[in-house]
Amino acid sequence: MKKILLSSLLITSFYSFSQEHFSGISTSKRGGLLSAANNPAELTNMTTKFEVNVFNFSIAMANNKLSFSDLTSSDNLEDKIFEGNDPVNLRIDAQLYGPAFAFKKGKWAFGINSSAYIKANVVNVDPNLGEAISNGNLSNLLTQTTLSSNDNQRLNATTWGELSFNLARNIMDGPKHKVSVGSNIRLLFPGAYANFSATNLNATLINNFGDISLVNATANVNISYAGVLANNYNDQSNYNEFFSQGINGFAADFGFNYRLKDEADPNSYKLNAGLSVKNLGSMTFKSDNNLSKNYTLDVSGLESLDLNQFENVESMAEIEAILSDPANSSFFQTTSSTGDVKVKLPTLINAYADLRLSKKWFLTGSINQKVSDDTESDITTTQNSYTLIPRFSAKWFEAYAPLASNEISGFTSGIGFRLSGFFIGSNSIITALANDGKQADLYLGMRFGF
Repeated sequence: MKKILLSSLLITSFYSFSQEHFSGISTSKRGGLLSAANNPAELTNMTTKFEVNVFNFSIAMANNKLSFSDLTSSDNLEDKIFEGNDPVNLRIDAQLYGPAFAFKKGKWAFGINSSAYIKANVVNVDPNLGEAISNGNLSNLLTQTTLSSNDNQRLNATTWGELSFNLARNIMDGPKHKVSVGSNIRLLFPGAYANFSATNLNATLINNFGDISLVNATANVNISYAGVLANNYNDQSNYNEFFSQGINGFAADFGFNYRLKDEADPNSYKLNAGLSVKNLGSMTFKSDNNLSKNYTLDVSGLESLDLNQFENVESMAEIEAILSDPANSSFFQTTSSTGDVKVKLPTLINAYADLRLSKKWFLTGSINQKVSDDTESDITTTQNSYTLIPRFSAKWFEAYAPLASNEISGFTSGIGFRLSGFFIGSNSIITALANDGKQADLYLGMRFGF
């Protein structure tokens, strides 16, 4: 059990850098495929007839406990992350956009692109549970910790790939006003998945000279795994499986865009606003080693569940074997079991408005609001964010500074630059370097139009 918690911290430290990806550049006046990923209707606003994406990469970590200075200087992350009484939340997110191509023809715009995703999360973990498990040793001669939580406490990781087809059309294009709609149709390629969760956990945790056990415990437990994440979750190479299971899922995005044109400057606008609904879909993992199993935990009377038996496990399959062991079968009653693991994407609404203040100065406001309940065990997670972005935008150069309020990591500020088709930036570099930021991220990419 301790290794599960520490592995999550190691993964976090490894990526160390959610989670509004490409914030600032995705609402750039330049437009293109990145903007269409944010809102598919934006594809009609490309400033060139053709666009080729070479690569775009974004990686981010957000949490509610550790600051950037903790990640870079502390040797005792497990001590710091379980301080206080607030549940522990971490979100790790990586996106890689591969080769992509888009073009405009008349009122229409079309695109095709490939992408890969990694998500790893710690969700609502009781710090008392984490502290007792991580630091339970012989120095604590005898401790007793009461656990009581109605949350779904989860350790979760997902990898998958996508092939997306983009379609957008102008439905009105007059001298002053332009309106367009669009959609992204996404074919999903499940890679690997792992989930271990406990809902409505009520128990007493006993540490007796390093022997850790649960007494008077009840909970609903889920363990699910698919692909290589059924194996060693300490092996970071297992998080690189993206397209291994073929097409086994579907998702769609839909968007609307409005532009108030500047009649004196056809290459700019006075206002660009949009609304999109993203991630309507799910995927099913169907590898040979799949499992999704639900248990009811019940430890009562004079009985106790020995947690030390989880000490050296390195895979979800090993955990499942322990839960199913005859010695533990009286504690864990199976309520359902299936070989197909279906995972839903986190549906969210994206709304934004980009206002031109003067010839080359703009101000963007955006909202990313999830509409699905990502506390369930069968859904990938995201975080709500609210962003304000002042920006200087010329034809070949752009500079911007995102200011955001994030559900998990709180306030962040960053900076980014674009030079022709190359861009690099961070949503949180300023607050991270100030040593008080709880989010760190980096993105960069290269594309060109003609």
